[in-house]
Amino acid sequence: MAAGNLHLPVVDLASTNLRASAESIRKACVESGFFYVSNHGIDDGLLERVFAESKKFFELPLEEKMALQRNSGHRGYTPPYAEKLDASSKFEGDLKESFYIGATGNGNLQNDANQWPSEEQFPAWKDTMKLYLATALVTCKRILSLISLSLDLDAEFFQNIGAFNCPSDVLRLLHYPGEVNECDNGNYGASAHSDYGMLTLLATDGTPGLQICREKDRHPQLWEDVPHIDGALIVNIGDLLERWTNCVFRSTLHRVVAVGKERYSAAFFLDPNPDLVVQCLESCCCEAYPPRFAPIRSGDYLKERLSATYK
Repeated sequence: MAAGNLHLPVVDLASTNLRASAESIRKACVESGFFYVSNHGIDDGLLERVFAESKKFFELPLEEKMALQRNSGHRGYTPPYAEKLDASSKFEGDLKESFYIGATGNGNLQNDANQWPSEEQFPAWKDTMKLYLATALVTCKRILSLISLSLDLDAEFFQNIGAFNCPSDVLRLLHYPGEVNECDNGNYGASAHSDYGMLTLLATDGTPGLQICREKDRHPQLWEDVPHIDGALIVNIGDLLERWTNCVFRSTLHRVVAVGKERYSAAFFLDPNPDLVVQCLESCCCEAYPPRFAPIRSGDYLKERLSATYK
């Protein structure tokens, strides 16, 4: 079942009323796990360059893209059908293709697991993507400060517990096909899933297709469209933040449906230091509402989820 457009709050990151912004985020995280941010600090020109470089790469012949196929560090190109986000799907895999880019180990190229297109063919690719990674990280830290305040914690809570000490921040460029083969009727660009980590910052080209399901246990499920808002980015929380908050905040099912038109997006995932133990916050549990999840290392949880996603 599909409903109409969903009305999510737009949080102005330039607002000086931090308490009001935090309250707006808390309401969104409790009700849907999704919201928008405006005045986010990512320049329109940079976003345009990211999408231009992304489109140029995905237009390459498949054999050229496969030369940069995703490695053991989950960096590089992932072709269509190689990823299955919904294990119950009857299809081989999802329709989308993607490209993973991660932080470069504090600038140390020896620790860089990324696969970069040739500078001769893509002279602006590396600088563009590295700038976007750095800028999106700053934006996500601002959002997490507001999330901390919304949980009645110090604004620097996640910084203080070491979440940002060598965090796992990844940019994922995504391309969804326009025309779909008859054998793929009913398949999804991205099948139903929740994000695995802490926080996701999503930029799109304006093409529709993103839907969320706020009540995953409802049958039949009700899916709502998340419309594009010019100048705003979409934010959603992931499973690790849900675990931290003992399900007070919701990591919500979402998917991308085929709309008969090509769609490009850029998802920035901010996950904490892999060695950080994620466990229920004291403010989110009590004797009557005990922790629902056992403590777990962030890196172990993410590894487990990723291994289930790929064939």
